[in-house]
Amino acid sequence: MRVETIQKPVVHIIDDDISMREALAGLFDSVGLQTETYSTANDFLYAKPIGQPGCIVLDVRLPDMNGLEFQNRLTQIGIGIPVVMMTGFGDITMSVKAMKLGAVDFLSKPFRDQDMLDAVLAAIERDRQRRAIDDNVSQIRKRFDTLTRREQEVMSHVAAGRMNKQVAGDLGISEITVKIHRGAAMHKMGARTYAELVRMADALNLDRNKIGG
Repeated sequence: MRVETIQKPVVHIIDDDISMREALAGLFDSVGLQTETYSTANDFLYAKPIGQPGCIVLDVRLPDMNGLEFQNRLTQIGIGIPVVMMTGFGDITMSVKAMKLGAVDFLSKPFRDQDMLDAVLAAIERDRQRRAIDDNVSQIRKRFDTLTRREQEVMSHVAAGRMNKQVAGDLGISEITVKIHRGAAMHKMGARTYAELVRMADALNLDRNKIGG
């Protein structure tokens, strides 16, 4: 019998100051959060610890790259773990740029323990939501891949707001055939209503012109 397990979140602490790493690890441990520590950004990138939900707590001034460069690197390699940045410089310009790049929070040292905990818990919740959405889209994509080419074409046209008669004209098939493929697509996708089919198509960013081409 398969036992369902809930993955515990991990807080990844990146700071070249060992005393700060240890202090933060102790703080998060006090509220039951698991931690991993790294002295450089590259140490984290080499480890690629992306299997569990969590967040990154990052010093914006690191010896190998700054926080903004690190965020850009995460985006480039497709890592979506939320980032909480720390700085001892109070750099307002950098904090604005960090938030625009997706940082959950930007805390100036010294910060209150509660402020850090609040930021980390918000980041972990954001990561859980992101992973749930990604999992849902992955399931929708798997269903879409079971459709025939024609069913995919019909679904993309119908979801774009085209009427059955218009879809028939677009694809050069009869309206009856459109209805058959539309019904088959809805069944395979598990869509009970037209609105559900549209939401699924939106989640997949379907382009009827590309699929129809």
